[in-house]
Amino acid sequence: MQKLLLSEIENAKKKLEGKIVKTPILPLEGSKIKPSLPVESKIFIKLELYQHTGSFKARGNLLAVDKLTDEQKIKGVVAVSAGNHALAVSWAAKQVGTHAKLFMPKTADPFRVEGCRNLGAEVILLSDVKLCFEKLLESSEKEKRTILHPFDSKNMALGSATLGLEISDSISDLDIAILPVGGGGLIAGAATALKLKNPKLKIFGIEPLGADSMKRSFEEGRPVNLDKVNTIADSLGAPMAMKYSYELTRKSVDKIFTVSDEDLKNAMRFIQIYLNLWVEPACAASMAGLLGPVKEYCEGKNVAIIACGSNISFKKFSEILD
Repeated sequence: MQKLLLSEIENAKKKLEGKIVKTPILPLEGSKIKPSLPVESKIFIKLELYQHTGSFKARGNLLAVDKLTDEQKIKGVVAVSAGNHALAVSWAAKQVGTHAKLFMPKTADPFRVEGCRNLGAEVILLSDVKLCFEKLLESSEKEKRTILHPFDSKNMALGSATLGLEISDSISDLDIAILPVGGGGLIAGAATALKLKNPKLKIFGIEPLGADSMKRSFEEGRPVNLDKVNTIADSLGAPMAMKYSYELTRKSVDKIFTVSDEDLKNAMRFIQIYLNLWVEPACAASMAGLLGPVKEYCEGKNVAIIACGSNISFKKFSEILD
């Protein structure tokens, strides 16, 4: 398998300096929230939802477009996404003067679709994700556009690894990191960086029960495909695990836990009440793990969680919780 070296991650971090937001890390120690957290723990939340376009995806996509040749920039890039990746691709393409074509499922939040179009991307809405991927390959072959994969690429892993490096550099005595899992684009890189900096660190992944491709892959020892995806966390709803991101994740992550849609809703409410933020379900995944299946592991420990990104209209937020 391809490895991520610490020197590569540090180099990626230097390339991104001044171009991305070094998002804040907030200790959750206020009297309002502290009683609801694991006993005698110190919890830190990485607020990556304040990144460009609202998610960690900006990091890896900017690294990717920076490597395009002049000819590739003329032909443009193409991607599939329900939202956060699409927004990041649109933004990154604009930064280097190329054009983005996006295939998105019709179920995507109109708030996200409009955001992509406002950034100059061409958006094509299709009936389902499978068809989106078929059109992605067709566009790449016929129009010679460069594919920017939402999770299974070295650039995406390096981008999320810079996020892990920021956490490690900011919290020297960390015991546990709790990371969300979709296709693996975030956890593969962030976990790698965290483990390289601190091999004793425990890393837990949190995946939606209705989209548990990574957990099943861990159990079977190989990347697996799902017959269907059923979760409110569309940003974590990858229908498969893939070789590169799976192998990086398998190497650095201690265990994958699943959370239900109800767990995600409860975490969304918790974040709204105690942090005064309304977030999408994927953004609440780490918190859902902290308050649920991972809580007992975190008692008396220093723990980092990630608010990985949030692009959701208030209408959609309200619909989910209602």
